[in-house]
Amino acid sequence: MTSSQENPVELISTGASDTSAAPSDDVTEREFVSEPAKVMRVGSMIKQLLDEVRSTPLDEPSRQRLREIYDRSITELGSALSEDLREELNRLAFPFQEEGTPTEIELRVAQAQLVGWLEGLFHGIQATLFAQQMAARQQLENMRGLPPGSLGPSGAPDLDGRPGPTIEDRPGTYL
Repeated sequence: MTSSQENPVELISTGASDTSAAPSDDVTEREFVSEPAKVMRVGSMIKQLLDEVRSTPLDEPSRQRLREIYDRSITELGSALSEDLREELNRLAFPFQEEGTPTEIELRVAQAQLVGWLEGLFHGIQATLFAQQMAARQQLENMRGLPPGSLGPSGAPDLDGRPGPTIEDRPGTYL
């Protein structure tokens, strides 16, 4: 059951969007999620807790317990992230007072901020996967010698390498 550890999700950025940064000898910054299933589980738990906290008044022991859950969640999430993402998470994590129990508002803000960060992470992963799919598609089109955007069976080579039938070659009316 360690499939999440075997298939890490990698976000690769070259820093090209930051034009003020000096070139760094083509060193790429690698952000990755080593355990995506763990991140999804913890993220879902935090989102559910936030929904519960919104509709329930909290006494001091429950606020203290939620703080412990929040702190543990940050630690667990950090263990499933690359160093860059872990540092970002720690910078953005809500800093509670060392002593004392956080207020309901502090807890809600901290949890909402964490849920927002996780949603941003998920959107980044989805965008990266989409970009990788588009790059793979473009590479396949280049290998086939097709013009960009031309996919599908019409015009695709047969198994023996000859061009396949085009739409004009097919008999009949197709809807």
